[in-house]
Amino acid sequence: MLERLAVPIVGAPMAGGSSTPELAAAVCEAGGLGFVAAGYTAPEAMTEAIAATRALTRAPFGVNVFAAAPTEADPAALEAFAGRVRARQGIEPGAPRSDDDDFDAKLARLLDDPVAVVSFTFGCPARELVERLQGAGSEVWVTVTDVAEARQAAAAGADALVVQGVEAGGHRGAFVDEEPGDFGVLALVQLVAAAVPLPLVAAGGIATGRAIAAVLAAGAAAAQVGTAFMCCPEAGTPAVHREALRGSGRTALTRAFTGRTARGIVNRFMRDHDGGAPRAYPAVAHMTAPIRAHGRSAGDAELLNLWAGQAHELTRDMPAGRLVRELHEEARATAAELHRRLA
Repeated sequence: MLERLAVPIVGAPMAGGSSTPELAAAVCEAGGLGFVAAGYTAPEAMTEAIAATRALTRAPFGVNVFAAAPTEADPAALEAFAGRVRARQGIEPGAPRSDDDDFDAKLARLLDDPVAVVSFTFGCPARELVERLQGAGSEVWVTVTDVAEARQAAAAGADALVVQGVEAGGHRGAFVDEEPGDFGVLALVQLVAAAVPLPLVAAGGIATGRAIAAVLAAGAAAAQVGTAFMCCPEAGTPAVHREALRGSGRTALTRAFTGRTARGIVNRFMRDHDGGAPRAYPAVAHMTAPIRAHGRSAGDAELLNLWAGQAHELTRDMPAGRLVRELHEEARATAAELHRRLA
């Protein structure tokens, strides 16, 4: 798949609303590879998003699935967290519950109605599942955050690896959240390229053509871009989130919103609850859902999970297809400049 792309740019799957069929199709139509984000959606909604994307483009695209095993926490810890949220935010939290994001049902649909690429985040599928997807006609990509995960994914038969640096916005894709890799994307691409003979897609803080050229030079076959697309008109990013992305707020890693480590722009909710949120995914995500929904509807950036990569200030307001083309031209110009400097 990667060698057939006209443009070595992958649109990151951004679960929770920013990814839309319109965004995925626009990236594909510009020569890159767009993704449907199946995380946090019902199997039926995933199927509808796939159909909507196919109606907008004949180009191949991918679907990303969460492969997380729920992490449990002591009920007393969850109730203590709920009490702090009530006291500080004045909004009743949701009930904690565990689920696997309908993993089996989604995979059954993807096996029955294959797409070009199925990618996994938060875990590595079993080799038997990888082979079934490949037999159905899909490539299998696995998100990794360190060399050990890369080797595990290669042993499972993955076709390519999404190598996620710590700069990336949103959730860390680590198989085990207690030990997410903390490598920067350039270091990690080099380490993984030396360890496994698979095509690599570099992800994390990539917002310019120069950054794309840098990860390609380090050994990646393509760059995965996420935050840079969040202000495109095709994205489903709420207005309050778009405004925060355009600002200079610093980002940090937190598990306050979901019980799993993720990078976002620092706000009051993160400051109030980062240290007290149990490591319990997706239980904490269900608990904070009403608070986050209130933040979106009220336009209150202090209550919303403002997922963003470290280079979010470079986000551009333009159609996604135009952004893909501009990034590609910038990367080509950077490569030509480097050729002159190194010749």
